[in-house]
Amino acid sequence: MAENFEALPLDKQQRILNAAIEVFAQNEYKRASTDDIAAKAGISKGLLFYYFKNKKQLYLYTYNYVEEKVTETVTDAHFGEITDLFDLLDYSARKKYGLMAKYPHILEFAVRTFYAHSDEISCSLNGNMENAAQSSFAKYCSHIDTSKFRDDVNPVEIMEMLVWMTDGYMHDKQRSGVLDLDLLHRDYKRWSAIFKRIMYKEEYL
Repeated sequence: MAENFEALPLDKQQRILNAAIEVFAQNEYKRASTDDIAAKAGISKGLLFYYFKNKKQLYLYTYNYVEEKVTETVTDAHFGEITDLFDLLDYSARKKYGLMAKYPHILEFAVRTFYAHSDEISCSLNGNMENAAQSSFAKYCSHIDTSKFRDDVNPVEIMEMLVWMTDGYMHDKQRSGVLDLDLLHRDYKRWSAIFKRIMYKEEYL
């Protein structure tokens, strides 16, 4: 997809990707400037388009990079040992917060991508996000002990609702320009506790 880019030394690849994440995180897709990305990366715009044929290719490459980086960070050796869904979601959230400390613009990028409205990229992203909760549960939560849930509860729907709540929260805070990760984590744990009380069988509370 981007052979010229992937032939670069890793540190230069990282510098370009960090610049792309920052600019795409802070601007709607149509307003994100490739001039700004090139400047932040310390390269010419001509070189940027030598590595990526257009802005859309750069955006989608950046999206895939962020997705892979998050997955790589979260699904470590301990991840597969956690059998309680709420404990697993909390563990995943804490790992993501650590990643955000290292890459401060990843969160903004992820939230803006989730709410992307540009026709130029939304069709490409929709294929990745369609039935995301169902596919994520099958991929990452197959080892979860679903017997803890009441018989009339679908664990996939619970995960989906928590994701919607968290994404909506982050989107609202992003628009206001204030996002406190510690506060988000406290709120998330409170929401999880509420869902757990409602959805778990009494003997597992």
